[in-house]
Amino acid sequence: EVQLVESGGGLVQAGGSLTLSCAASGFTFNDYAIGWFRQAPGKEREGVSCVSDSDDRTYYADSVKGRFAISRDNAKNTVYLQMNSLKPEDTAVYYCALSNYYRECRQDDYDHWGQGTQVTVSS
Repeated sequence: EVQLVESGGGLVQAGGSLTLSCAASGFTFNDYAIGWFRQAPGKEREGVSCVSDSDDRTYYADSVKGRFAISRDNAKNTVYLQMNSLKPEDTAVYYCALSNYYRECRQDDYDHWGQGTQVTVSS
C-alpha cells in the first residue's frame, strides 16, 4: 500500500523556519517525483515545490523561491521541505504527493496524497 506521511508542521513566528518531512512507503521511492503542495483556508491547493525522481530537477513556486528548499533522501525514502523566512501568507496545510513523471508541480500528475501537516505563521 502506498503511503505518504507528512510531519514537521507547527506554529512559528514570522521570519522563523520549519522543516517538513514526507516519509514514503509501499512503492519504489526513487522511481517517482515527489511534490509539496499547500492549501490555505478558502483557497485552492497550489504547488509549492517538486523534485524529480533522480533529484536533478526542482520546481519552486514564485512565492517561495529563495526561501524554501526541497531535497530528497532516497536511502530514507523521505523528501524534505526546508522553509525559511516564513511569512503569515505561508500558513496552510502542506501535503506531499507522488507522480510517475516530473512535470514540475502540475497537480493533475500527482496522486496518493498524504494527510497533511498544518503550518501556521504568526505575524
